Amino acid sequence: MLYDIRQVTEYSYASPVPFARQVLRLLPVDRPGQRVVACELSIRPQPTERHDTRDFFGNWLTTVAFSFPHSELRLETRARVLVEAAEAPLPMLTPPFELIRRNAVAESDLGPQSPVHFLFPSRLVALDEVIAAYVRKSFPAGRPILDGAFDLTKRIKADFKYDPSATDVTTLPAVAFAQKAGVCQDFAHVMIAGLRTIGLPAAYVSGFLRTEPPPGRPRLEGADATHAWVAVWCGRETGWVGLDPTNGVFAAEDHVVLAVGRDYSDAAPADGVIVTSGDHTLDVAVDVVPVGA
Repeated sequence: MLYDIRQVTEYSYASPVPFARQVLRLLPVDRPGQRVVACELSIRPQPTERHDTRDFFGNWLTTVAFSFPHSELRLETRARVLVEAAEAPLPMLTPPFELIRRNAVAESDLGPQSPVHFLFPSRLVALDEVIAAYVRKSFPAGRPILDGAFDLTKRIKADFKYDPSATDVTTLPAVAFAQKAGVCQDFAHVMIAGLRTIGLPAAYVSGFLRTEPPPGRPRLEGADATHAWVAVWCGRETGWVGLDPTNGVFAAEDHVVLAVGRDYSDAAPADGVIVTSGDHTLDVAVDVVPVGA
């Protein structure tokens, strides 16, 4: 699928901001199964400084600074992306999860795709035995890794309520799990926390969802903003496989990857320091439209 993507992020500040420095992750990059044909990020007002680079995981970083008072900030991403998602492997033909657990710990590769980076606690995801007890129900002895992970994906979809009012960006996985409600970020963090606690590598993926589904298919939850899902390492042969616990599906041609990391803090669309004495409002609008639709 070839998509035209447009994301508009608008901040309005209660009082003028005299200085700000931010790190933005708003541009997609080429990844396996995904090719960026064109992309641009426009910023208003024009920043005093702007630097574009890549982080360790290959995400595109735009670092900006504003050294003058401003009351609003508008960020607009436009991109054309070709998604050629490979068909997911048959879950029953993937290795037993116990083998994946052993191989992940023994992995000597320390590159960005290595599972070793996604085995341990991270800034926003702690190991959690309560969540792990829930996750273990999907992993009886000898179960193939992807079969168990997909079962977990569907259970989270069935057991948790999608409710944007239940959590915010600071909500920890233990809280979202206890109330069985939240948004895509929460469901991804819960799934990651449980998988890591039982020794399985799990990464956080942020991106976009196709806004309008094909005829006859339901609209996916989370299509109005940036979305989040999980990538599970299924061994060297199979590699990383995306799973969307918010919708109970494999990440496929409807999913466009924006950033990958250990948790939301590695993939946040915007992060940084703002010097201000008041509150602010944030509005985000996303359109992901198939070209020619």
